[in-house]
Amino acid sequence: MTVKPIDPQPTPRWPARRLEQLSYQRAWVEVDQGAIAANTRQIRQFLAPSCELMAVVKADAYGHGAVAIASTVLGAGATALGVATIPEGVRLREAGITAPILLLGSIHSPDEVQAIAHWQIQPSLSTPKQALICAEVLDRLGQSLPVHLKLDTGMSRLGAPWQTAVEFLQLVHGLPSLQLASLYSHFATADSPDRAPLQQQHAAFEQAIAQIQAEGLPVPKLHIANSAATLLDSSLHYDQVRVGLALYGLYPAPHLGDRLSLYPALSVKARVTHVTTLPAGQGVSYGHRYVTQRETPIAVVGIGYADGVPRALSNQMEVLYRGQRLPQIGAITMDQMMIDISAMPQLAPGDVVTLLGRSGSEQITADDWADRANTISWEILCGFKDRLPRFAVAADWSSNQVTVRS
Repeated sequence: MTVKPIDPQPTPRWPARRLEQLSYQRAWVEVDQGAIAANTRQIRQFLAPSCELMAVVKADAYGHGAVAIASTVLGAGATALGVATIPEGVRLREAGITAPILLLGSIHSPDEVQAIAHWQIQPSLSTPKQALICAEVLDRLGQSLPVHLKLDTGMSRLGAPWQTAVEFLQLVHGLPSLQLASLYSHFATADSPDRAPLQQQHAAFEQAIAQIQAEGLPVPKLHIANSAATLLDSSLHYDQVRVGLALYGLYPAPHLGDRLSLYPALSVKARVTHVTTLPAGQGVSYGHRYVTQRETPIAVVGIGYADGVPRALSNQMEVLYRGQRLPQIGAITMDQMMIDISAMPQLAPGDVVTLLGRSGSEQITADDWADRANTISWEILCGFKDRLPRFAVAADWSSNQVTVRS
């Protein structure tokens, strides 16, 4: 018997605005562009006038939205942007961003060189082979491109050994299609109270510079400081600093928290989808990792680990509602979590709770989550998934009032 498929009826298209409103019904991220601008201006003022600020906007600006953040930081004093991948740089160019973009990751193939040449993205070179591949492709294209040479001074990740800096620079100077834009390195332990490893890396960088000068080679723009090193010591600033986490309002380490007054820019909010009351002795969620000790009103909130809330925070976190902390209970599931609303039994479906951010006088930050999940705030910020829409907000920091911009 032959089964003939039924022709599906055409589905009417919904207006995009209605779909956007539906995405806002469950859970979302709010990003305060004013906080980003304020943080950028503070960092800019922290630097000498001759020191440039590169804003690191890789990983979709640490989950804050790269295009909007790039525009904001460039308007507040940054002069260049840092990305990790070629598509990240292309996205900025397609959005009309014209500032210099440094590709912090590696390139290896002619196709990659053609792409960065087309989009005018500036590569990091860690090996002579990469330099030769770049030059060969650029010569064939009849183009030249600014390039940045990376030295490994102790991070043990990307970069040529710092002892080979002279030979590396000499090679690049002999390749006319490569315009030497900078020489740089990266600290591995700038956020640690123990400064010995940082000082060793700094000494290696200084030795490489001294060797270049001794050979009579021109010294290009120099940079080595990330957020932690920028806040730690002005002697590490050189000609440019590369700042990521601090732009987004978080400190790389607690002992650096007195340098500036940074404003966390990202909030995460979600709606209550269901409210019920459980009897004493009732297990909650998968595995019954939480059992009620008394009759307990609970609320289900429409957000879970598939959205970026670490499952490791199960029974370890709180949410905020009208300035009140409410404990999360039971295992966090893929799309939902449960909270004990004994302190706010009036909570109802449709009400909004704050997972990260401020409510009244209370605040929960990515640092709080990182401490409880045994990770770092960078990972928390980068973990929020695309199915959480991002909304720009305007915040009055004095009164903690926030309105969502359409």
